[in-house]
Amino acid sequence: MKCQPPPVGAILCAMWNRDTFAAVCDPPVIGMVHLGPLPGSPAAAPIADVVGWALADAGALAEGGLTAVMIENFHDVPFYPDRVPPVTVAAMAMIVAGIQRRQRSLTVGINVLRNDAEAALGIAAVTGAAYIRVNVHAGAAVTDQGLIQGEAHRTLRLRRDLGLDGEASGGAGVGILADLRVKHARSLGQRPLADSARDLRLRGLADAIIVSGEATGAPTDLQELATVREALPDCPLIVGSGVCPENIADYAALADGFIVGTAIQENDDGRRRVSVAQTGRLIAALRAARTDQRSGR
Repeated sequence: MKCQPPPVGAILCAMWNRDTFAAVCDPPVIGMVHLGPLPGSPAAAPIADVVGWALADAGALAEGGLTAVMIENFHDVPFYPDRVPPVTVAAMAMIVAGIQRRQRSLTVGINVLRNDAEAALGIAAVTGAAYIRVNVHAGAAVTDQGLIQGEAHRTLRLRRDLGLDGEASGGAGVGILADLRVKHARSLGQRPLADSARDLRLRGLADAIIVSGEATGAPTDLQELATVREALPDCPLIVGSGVCPENIADYAALADGFIVGTAIQENDDGRRRVSVAQTGRLIAALRAARTDQRSGR
């Protein structure tokens, strides 16, 4: 048996395991709230409209059976490659707080595109959000925003300094959900997938790893997911794109969770919005797949 080195910093930083993720996200689906274009973005909509759309989508996710959501500035294209302006942080914090007041059953996460983990942690610090997503946490990627470099060293230290690492509360802390070979990008320098995954977990100290397809809505490669699962048997693995009611059973044996946006949205008066019915179908399909697994079918 090949010996595995101990996680770097494991004594000082207790990462999430699969049980931690299951406790935070049950059922294990994170529904996306794709915010309308925020103030300062080229296509900015009236903030009252953006807030109304976000509240409606969060309500639909809850009504459809989800307990976990991710708030993302999806329509702020073209994205800043690193730091977003203060107006974006202010708008997102206000919207997150509004969702939390309206939907108290929801566990909320933050993704500040393209890669502003500092802003995401800041929003989490003032709203009590449970996790953040970081698109490039370690390594470097060539993207449509140019070269983006991971800042795990800054993110982990800031989380500790803000008292969000779980040490102060004795709880799980604010989890870092980190992408492995993020969508709409190419890693700068190809390495074996298993090696990149181990570094992201054991050196970048990611609490969970997201495996995605090439683009928004694109299917995630099952073999890649299996490779990461074999390399990191105790790490929470999340499928980050391409999941729908028709294929969720294919991923259920390997993944701990799923991030879903496109598959549970529908067109409504020129805007994509969350469908309660589609959300319910997805949850039903996942439950059926998990039942089949337990019965050995």
